[in-house]
Amino acid sequence: MQRVKGNMAKFRLALIQLRVSAAKTENLNRACDLVKSAAGQGAKLVVLPECFNSPYGTKYFPEYAEKIPGESTQKLSEIAKECGIYLIGGSIPEEDAGKLYNTCPVFGPDGTMLAKHRKIHLFDINVPGKIQFQESETLSPGDRFSVFDTPYCKIGLGICYDIRFAELAQIYTQKGCQLLVYPGAFNLTTGPAHWELLQRGRAVDNQVYVATASPARDEKASYIAWGHSTVVNPWGEVIAKAAMEETVIYADIDLKKLAEVRQQIPILSQKRSDLYAVEVKTV
Repeated sequence: MQRVKGNMAKFRLALIQLRVSAAKTENLNRACDLVKSAAGQGAKLVVLPECFNSPYGTKYFPEYAEKIPGESTQKLSEIAKECGIYLIGGSIPEEDAGKLYNTCPVFGPDGTMLAKHRKIHLFDINVPGKIQFQESETLSPGDRFSVFDTPYCKIGLGICYDIRFAELAQIYTQKGCQLLVYPGAFNLTTGPAHWELLQRGRAVDNQVYVATASPARDEKASYIAWGHSTVVNPWGEVIAKAAMEETVIYADIDLKKLAEVRQQIPILSQKRSDLYAVEVKTV
């Protein structure tokens, strides 16, 4: 069983379900105000939603894209340092060398950027009569895993559609992550069907905490987010969940609980390389 230092075994996580408008400066200022509020409530790690500084949509990505470092990441760095927290900056449209990415920057308590996750799996779906969306019309995919350390635990990052790929969560778990964070913006079709299901699946499969931060729902937007930012524990229980409106939710991440789950049901320690190495024969 993995041992955890007593004073670092539990920490408060805050998810900000931000109401996103078409005004970037307004989004940034509102996000920073809510980060400050969350820190005031004892949060040591604060998470913003996917595409928090701009409307979500392929027509908006080129218009709102910026370089990193840039205006948005500078503000996030400053507020992380001011509050002395770890800040997962949801995601922003990033421009780099003529390409656009859906990118999540992470900052430490001193304002240093600790990680930069570019969404690996682009959201290209077609559910006839309900929703069609193609991020690949304007975005390029990332090609790297993103893990960063805190005094509490190691954290793995994904963005929205990345959560559908179980292998990514498995790799992060193998790398020692105990918390997986996915800023995301599921919609009114995939949200009710799969949002919570996927989170609970990733948590139970890997015996980790899973947290997702969504934008608040805006019925007037061209893309309507599902909302329902959520935290799931390693037993698969939902321990915090928002509704649809702008809000901040909190969860105490208890690493002793995680260690107990892994001791009680030791799936991660059972290496079945003998099974998976069996030659597959076709008839």
